[in-house]
Amino acid sequence: MKEFISNQKNIHRIEFWAATMFFISFLFFYISHAVGFDDTATTSLGYVRSPFNFSFLSQMVRYGTLYGAFLLLDLIIAPQLIRKEHIVLNILILISLFLIAGLVFGVTDTYLKAYLLNRFNTLNDAYIYIFQKSFLYTAWLLVIFGFYTLIKYTGLYLLTHIVAIQSRYHFFTPLLLLTVMLWLFGLLLLVAGEADPDVIALWALVIASSIFVYTYSYHFLVPSSLKKKHPYRTYAWQILVVLLILHFAVFLLSLFITNNQDAAAGISSLNSAAQLFLTVPISWVVFIRTMKGREVLFTLKKELDQTHASFDFLRSQINPHFLFNALNTIYGTAIQEKAERTSEGIEKLGDMMRFMLQENMQEKIALSREIDYLNNYISLQKLRTDPNPMIRIDAMIEQPMQTVQIAPMLLIPFVENAFKHGISFRETSHIRMSLELRDRTLYFDVYNSKHIRVENDPEKNRSGIGLTNVKKRLQLLYPKKHELVIRETVKDFFVHLTIQLT
Repeated sequence: MKEFISNQKNIHRIEFWAATMFFISFLFFYISHAVGFDDTATTSLGYVRSPFNFSFLSQMVRYGTLYGAFLLLDLIIAPQLIRKEHIVLNILILISLFLIAGLVFGVTDTYLKAYLLNRFNTLNDAYIYIFQKSFLYTAWLLVIFGFYTLIKYTGLYLLTHIVAIQSRYHFFTPLLLLTVMLWLFGLLLLVAGEADPDVIALWALVIASSIFVYTYSYHFLVPSSLKKKHPYRTYAWQILVVLLILHFAVFLLSLFITNNQDAAAGISSLNSAAQLFLTVPISWVVFIRTMKGREVLFTLKKELDQTHASFDFLRSQINPHFLFNALNTIYGTAIQEKAERTSEGIEKLGDMMRFMLQENMQEKIALSREIDYLNNYISLQKLRTDPNPMIRIDAMIEQPMQTVQIAPMLLIPFVENAFKHGISFRETSHIRMSLELRDRTLYFDVYNSKHIRVENDPEKNRSGIGLTNVKKRLQLLYPKKHELVIRETVKDFFVHLTIQLT
């Protein structure tokens, strides 16, 4: 349902800008035409004709009404009626819009079709005829809009369920659906604009033939031809038969639409040429390139699977039971020797290794487990730093009251970075950390001192990749759901991270 609403909002955005561009184009055309009008010409009565006359204003009002009515119907009335919201109010608005549009078209037609006035006995009869035609035209536009709405919402429904449909009909692709929708929208615009029948037939038949030839060739003719000994020859003969049948079908349909044999012959010939020299070769080339792309993806996937298998094999060579047994042995020895700090460190290390081997491989873990790992790491580091009075470590990490999930090992790089660059046994050092959860939003702050490493430090020239990797992970795992602020001075380093968790 969310995907359907999202698609509907995107379509509405496209419709708004498309309608606006059409309206601006019409305004530009008529204003340009009026500016280029020969205003020195005179009528038979002797007065000068003005380019910005009542006919010009009538066209502006007419297209402005169409533009406003379309936006009102498409963006407000139709969606609410489909959702069954404010039905009575929207019906009243629809009726009012019909009456207003009919009156506007009637008034403007009295100027645009003034040549009809002389054909009637009285001026009143002419006005009755013009207004009747205007209301019929308005009703016809509403019918066209109804078909438009039906096509749009049917397309949105199919697009939302495209995966299920494509599993049964593999040729039914999003590209095919969008192409058919655009073809139907264009056809409705031509019919609504009372375009020439030849233009309507050309659009309706040539585009529809292109869609059919491409779909049939791409999904059936080209794959079957490639299985033959002579694929090019097989494809050529098959497509010639299809185009021959299509030529006569287009001729008959064109003759029905235009009622002109010469126009029908011209449209069918143009259609055959367009399919033969454009659609047919494009279908072949696109299919071949798609197959090559699939082969590359298959090869990459196979190599990736092999890499994962090798990694799993190597990881399996490290027996976790052996490591834990060894740690337990050392832990027992430390207890016997009353080395409390050593035994505590071994215990923390064992918990951290268990986390790394078991929970680190999951996509999401409980936030409480991530916090346990942080606390173990901090406790292990304190065993090393506590004897030094120049080092101060403050950690205010709250256990969450809510059950929330987080990607594992997402917070530890910031803490590791603080201990790596913020601790010096020769200078005053400090690390302050805080973590809290409010309304499923995690607030995590790390503030530490900075120290220049000595020359013989093996870590001096190593630029770790921990923070770089965690930034990438945050972008991938929590897009638009996190905020990371890092500030750095000569002596201090500060990290502020907020994440919206689920």
